[in-house]
Amino acid sequence: MTGRRTDQRSPNPFVAAAASALLPGVGQWIAGDRKKARRLFIIDVAVLLILLFFFHDRVSVLTAFVKPTSMALLMVVNIALLGYRVWAADDAYRSASTSGRSTSRVVGLTAVIIIGAFLLMPHVVFGYYDLVQYSLITTVFDGDEAADTTSTTASADSPEPGDEAAPTSSTTTTVVEEVPWDDLDRLNILLLGGDFGVGRTGVRTDTMITVSIDPKTGEAAMFQVPRNWTYSPLPDGMGIWDCNCYPELINELWIQGEQHPEAFPGPGEPSENAVKGVISEFLGIPIHYYALVNLDGFGDIIDAIGGVDMYVPEKIVDDEYPLLDGTVTRLVIEAGEQHMNGEQALAYARTRHADSDYYRMSRQRCVLEAAMEQTDPTSLILNFGKFADVIKNTTTTDIPLDLLPELVELLPSVDIDEVVSVRFIPPEYHLKYRDDGKPGRIANIDLVHEHVQLVIDDPELAKIQLDLQDSEECPTAPST
Repeated sequence: MTGRRTDQRSPNPFVAAAASALLPGVGQWIAGDRKKARRLFIIDVAVLLILLFFFHDRVSVLTAFVKPTSMALLMVVNIALLGYRVWAADDAYRSASTSGRSTSRVVGLTAVIIIGAFLLMPHVVFGYYDLVQYSLITTVFDGDEAADTTSTTASADSPEPGDEAAPTSSTTTTVVEEVPWDDLDRLNILLLGGDFGVGRTGVRTDTMITVSIDPKTGEAAMFQVPRNWTYSPLPDGMGIWDCNCYPELINELWIQGEQHPEAFPGPGEPSENAVKGVISEFLGIPIHYYALVNLDGFGDIIDAIGGVDMYVPEKIVDDEYPLLDGTVTRLVIEAGEQHMNGEQALAYARTRHADSDYYRMSRQRCVLEAAMEQTDPTSLILNFGKFADVIKNTTTTDIPLDLLPELVELLPSVDIDEVVSVRFIPPEYHLKYRDDGKPGRIANIDLVHEHVQLVIDDPELAKIQLDLQDSEECPTAPST
């Protein structure tokens, strides 16, 4: 006795095929082949359980989407599931067609188109996103395996301008564990905003924010260095200047790496070594990785996530706001709640003539926080191709590709609301002006090191002693 039975009312083959295109087995059940339907249902449940096992939460999904091998495997699975659904739809059609029920050609053609859409559309869409994501992670991130964690660590004593440099040490830490920051007290990643600009030679890193994370607890801090400090200490073995320091504005280091590669030896490109090495010495902590984003692409990123809502506490007027094409214009940003598109958010983050570099630093941090908190998943998905293109064209980093999954697993432990943020700005961190008459300030490096260590050792005490309770919070609309 077969598992097939024929009902008095003949099933429509196209209905059966469409049903199995949607969920294999349903069409066989409609056609009367209950035995085969049950087998297909078991396969459906098994596939679902396997997918749930591997993608049971958001972290596991994100982890899979930053692994090239996972992306390739998902493409294979996608194609296999398409083949399975095509076979199930065809089998259901054949099973229902044994009744001899006839269908007009127009109805049949329409049904084939609908069934084809059922079958192809989800797999084509998934395949598109899979390929875009694969291209994104393999283009932006370093494909070399991460066997070492190499960084330049600041010495306890930093040189004063004009004095002979105190000895420093260059430390290379080799970690044999799969995750190189398992044995680190802090993982430090330098985020750079590069303002290329028409008429400017090279990249000036006007935004320099070091994110420091405790891998065990998830405690995090942000250390922001302004662009106009001078006479910054250099790691041992770097530099070509008599002061044994970098005497010019700190935001020009990337350019110096390009112009004087011999001055910045190390594991990476000279510009990378220059910025990572000097910021490491400035803060007194190792810099493990960096990421540089071209600010003229920042606006496109904001547009790709649907814009950001910002509260502007006071009206901003900049009569000489520099546009990306090299011209200037009058910029006016009204006070109050504002929904900003990419161009407006970039202007809000870049303008400084209305106040100062230091207010701009706060605005930049607040725009970054708003972008992270307000990212609309729907807008991001719908604009993912554009978002990926912007990231590929505007981002440079030395974060190894094979460390992305571990980094993704680490980030959920970080509470953004509890991040301690410190800006090393005058007057508190001002030591003195330059002795040669050129514009620029010299930072109190010892005080910077002391406060960085305080934030790392005791974040809550640091908030009180450094008066960070309110001054570092982004402005919000007053409650009514």
